[in-house]
Amino acid sequence: MDKIKQTAGRDALGDFAPEFAHFNDDVLFGENWNNGDIDLKTRCIITVVALMSSGVTDSSLKYHLQNAKAHGVTQKEIAAIVTHVGFYVGWPKAWAVFNMAKEIWKD
Repeated sequence: MDKIKQTAGRDALGDFAPEFAHFNDDVLFGENWNNGDIDLKTRCIITVVALMSSGVTDSSLKYHLQNAKAHGVTQKEIAAIVTHVGFYVGWPKAWAVFNMAKEIWKD
């Protein structure tokens, strides 16, 4: 299993908010993402769906779409996932995700 190692919290906020950086890097991306009870591909899909459902379409969604692709989510799969979830969380949210996803899966 690939091991997720994150330093974004410390890189961006380490001096300003060290406790938040710790939770981000060591707990969320350390312990949680490296828990083997859910494989990384599934975890990536769940995360994209959660961000989409919340209407989060910023750089964090882009990161998690790239992460999903890196862990084996295909263009066909992400298209089916976003279409399916769009019926439940809103068509405009699906459009927003597709606008970002098509750039990530263009190659």
